[in-house]
Amino acid sequence: MNATKNNIGKNTTTRRAKTAKVTQTIRRVSGMDEAAKRCIGSPKRPTPIGSDKTASNGFLKTTFLPKFKENDFQKSISKEDNLIKIQRKKSKTERDFYKSLSQLAGHYGLNPIPTENFDFPYNIALSVWNIKKQLKESNENWDNIQLIQNENRTYFISEERCKTGTSLFYIPLIPLYRMLKNKAKKKSAQLLLSVCSYLYRNANIPYYRQENSYLYWNYEMLTDWISEDEEIDENHSSKKELQQAEIIGDFMEQKIFHKNNVEVFGKRLETFKAKNNFDKECFQLSKKVFQLYNDYPEESIFRNAHFNNIQTEENTDDDFYNEEKVVTMDKYISFFADDKGLIYQNLIDSVNNDFNEYSELQEPMITKVFDGSDIPKNNLDFENRLFGILIQLSTLLGD
Repeated sequence: MNATKNNIGKNTTTRRAKTAKVTQTIRRVSGMDEAAKRCIGSPKRPTPIGSDKTASNGFLKTTFLPKFKENDFQKSISKEDNLIKIQRKKSKTERDFYKSLSQLAGHYGLNPIPTENFDFPYNIALSVWNIKKQLKESNENWDNIQLIQNENRTYFISEERCKTGTSLFYIPLIPLYRMLKNKAKKKSAQLLLSVCSYLYRNANIPYYRQENSYLYWNYEMLTDWISEDEEIDENHSSKKELQQAEIIGDFMEQKIFHKNNVEVFGKRLETFKAKNNFDKECFQLSKKVFQLYNDYPEESIFRNAHFNNIQTEENTDDDFYNEEKVVTMDKYISFFADDKGLIYQNLIDSVNNDFNEYSELQEPMITKVFDGSDIPKNNLDFENRLFGILIQLSTLLGD
């Protein structure tokens, strides 16, 4: 679709070039630099140890280990140090390294290749290469590991991230409002009402009619553009859509805010009888959400969100005063009015244009330190399940 076709009126307000309209239910953010989106970790896969191709030349059948490049371990040993100091430092580094490696491998259920017989520091480089490869293959949330030398200690830090892609997790509520008014769909609508109530009250999904929400500002901006355009009369469809977004939005917020919808969630599931495929889909999704509610009754979607994707303990005083440099989660996760019409098309264009100013998304992430201390039991199970639910819910309400 022509990107300029969705413009409202002929407003002369200067706007950035629009991205192409997104048609999928969970909307992809256009224009985001995929390669630069995450600063942590390398997008490159490790080079395989050997070649599986046959050749008459025996040389080509030789197994080659990864090429070692000079790293911080080698550089940290000054050429001016005497042999005794070098040996002590090497032994301490190796001892700490293998202790940390053992703790990390035990936590993630990995089997590191034996590297003790290789010379230092190649043994460490080879172990790091192997453990990264295993983590990438076995842990969907693994993002990066770092080998830290701090205060004469050497240890691993792992970073896990719930990767959301470049999608807008926007949940339309006007379709749910219409379902509640439809006698044939009312029972299914009540199930989804409990789902939305849990997401709003317990999981803290933002709501577009709240003045401190990102989408509230976007809807207000669209309202201003329309009101300033003299060629748009009171009967223009865009004005009607905005009025609906406001009136129905306020009404539905009161509905999903009511705690009774969460309290009777289980009873609604027990008494529900599906009559068609749509009812079955609503029921299956609602069961997932009810189980998530029982497993995580008070967990927020923002529980593992960090300012500029930096863990609190890593923040410096300068970081605290710096402006946000990433697209925060409250900007791409939200309830909103509808996924149809002129207002929707212009809203998505506006959001995409705004996001194009950034190169990274804020995503749920956790850090674990393997220095011999107790490892926290936190994980990203809640976030993994919740994002899947948001995709399904958006699809159901968008049909």
